[in-house]
Amino acid sequence: MRDINRQEGVRGLFRGHSATLLRVFPYAGIKFLAYEQIRAFVIPNRSKETPARRFLSGSLAGITSVFFTYPLEVIRVRLAFETKRDSRSSLRRICQQIYHERPPQPVTLPGHHKPVATAANVVHRVAPRSGLSNFYRGFSPTLLGMLPYAGMSFLTHDTIGDLFRHEALARYTVISSGRQDRRTTGNTHRRAQLAAPAELISGAIAGLVSQTASYPLEVIRRRMQVGGAIGDGHRLSISETARRIWLERGWRGFFVGLTIGYIKVVPMAATSFYVYERGKWLLGI
Repeated sequence: MRDINRQEGVRGLFRGHSATLLRVFPYAGIKFLAYEQIRAFVIPNRSKETPARRFLSGSLAGITSVFFTYPLEVIRVRLAFETKRDSRSSLRRICQQIYHERPPQPVTLPGHHKPVATAANVVHRVAPRSGLSNFYRGFSPTLLGMLPYAGMSFLTHDTIGDLFRHEALARYTVISSGRQDRRTTGNTHRRAQLAAPAELISGAIAGLVSQTASYPLEVIRRRMQVGGAIGDGHRLSISETARRIWLERGWRGFFVGLTIGYIKVVPMAATSFYVYERGKWLLGI
């Protein structure tokens, strides 16, 4: 933070924010919409509501939203990464740079007129060399990471919500029925609305648990996303990236930045779930 502040001032801490805003609207909208629809299909009634089904509903909702918004996530990460490299980075320039990036050329050994027919060179010839495929760097670990992240997020939020709605705690954590009736007419099947502190706490715990469960894959994903901006541009696989992180720092390398991740994700998840639940309540959904 001190380094960024010296280089660009406070504005540097918001690099990539425009791409974040462009991404978060479709991402959050699709995720919550998909969760409601998938949950209604996977859990048609209360008797079939199990932790496994909740986890599955959340995971599928997260994967659905990622499919549609991943390129914007790559752009956002690259904009943030370029803070030290080029203070003039813009959304348009980053998109052009990502689009035109190419993997390194095949290796030609001394005494050979043609590239050596190694597995890497074969992949080089058949893989896309530039274009839209560059916007999906790190897509595989993102999908893998979304399974525990979104799954644990929704599972934890709903489980903590059920705990707060228990009759022993409801008098302290649930909004009185008189206030709820004004907005839930015709929606008697909906669960009781939690009070603001209880809703924020359930969302915060959901963010804490989901971030911890998925963080190693988050580290791998980010390393793959900036692959075209560092080193020789070689597109590392998930296993290659994981091996490189292990050799550099051991198991601790997979949790680098987890503290700042908590500082970001915990309030973000708390606010996100709070606004989502209150929005449904106010709209009578």
